[in-house]
Amino acid sequence: MSEPLNIGIVAIGRMGWVHASHLLELEREGACRLTGVVDPDRARLDRFASDNSYQGGVFGSVDAYLAAGMAQATLVAAPTENHLAVTMKLAEAGHRVLLEKPLTGTLEGDIECAAELDRRFPNSVMLAFQRRFDGALAWAKELASSGAIGRVFKIYSALEDSGPPPEGYQSPGILPDMSVHNVDEILWLAGGRMPDRAMAVGSVLHNKHVASCKEDFDDAMLYMWFGEDLLGQVQVTRNHVSGYRVESAIYGDQGQIQIGHFRQNPEEIVVEAFGRRGQSGPFARRVFAGGSTAAHLPEFVGRFGPAYKAEAAAFIECCQAGDPFPSTHRDGVRAQQVIAAGMRAIHTRDSGAAL
Repeated sequence: MSEPLNIGIVAIGRMGWVHASHLLELEREGACRLTGVVDPDRARLDRFASDNSYQGGVFGSVDAYLAAGMAQATLVAAPTENHLAVTMKLAEAGHRVLLEKPLTGTLEGDIECAAELDRRFPNSVMLAFQRRFDGALAWAKELASSGAIGRVFKIYSALEDSGPPPEGYQSPGILPDMSVHNVDEILWLAGGRMPDRAMAVGSVLHNKHVASCKEDFDDAMLYMWFGEDLLGQVQVTRNHVSGYRVESAIYGDQGQIQIGHFRQNPEEIVVEAFGRRGQSGPFARRVFAGGSTAAHLPEFVGRFGPAYKAEAAAFIECCQAGDPFPSTHRDGVRAQQVIAAGMRAIHTRDSGAAL
């Protein structure tokens, strides 16, 4: 059995707190030791240590953390504008890094960042695409790959928040911010294929009346065409006021696989495979457990908590074995290239044809 990995985390805001809680769970299971937590906000550090009975090091800067030499790997959940500088500093110090998406927040920045990583630290960064580690989606991918629903011709992925981002949140736009996970999911389910065309549709409908975070749209769709045989559809919104909705569907010429549906119960994710019309009921069905829906946690933890933990566990295992990561900075660039192509062909209410 491998020795536990000494690991640190940079920034314990909303997303960092989620990641840190899973690292503490993995520590109790013997996979790692959380030896350093970095955040410039001392009150936040003290609150984290108190709430989690954390006894490890706390640091106000990455420089102080690195000088202490307490870890060999680091999870970075800092604000997007700090991703590049923090990641390069850690890589230069010999750390392997699990980086919360996105790379930089812009396609141009992502391309430059990826080029520098490829040149200097090609195997240092795992980009956090937790859907690749979701049990429900992984089983659906396995079913589709086995030919259970015949030739796959459409993949649909929806992500709908029940409200706006938290106070102070900075977004590069709803599609670059929200749909990057959906796009990566579709590229992954499509076996790594890249589409040749993309188009987006965006609207401002409800969230502008309640949100402090100003985005280009609060509701959008993204279409991507993989030649003439496969279509990807993404739907994202901040306006699903009844609760967090995450659904995916894989369409084949012999049936369909449905992953999740909205029932205000994200702790239970149902995957069902159906045959052609006329066949009775699903021919395959499994139920997967979600995560905690505690009021103090972001709503997406209820759906993807186990996936975040599995992602961190995979990162730790790769670090211990010296293996390449299953998702990298290159995947982040690919997803943003698709989104950018769609945004170049954006359609809004004003660009529609009058009746």
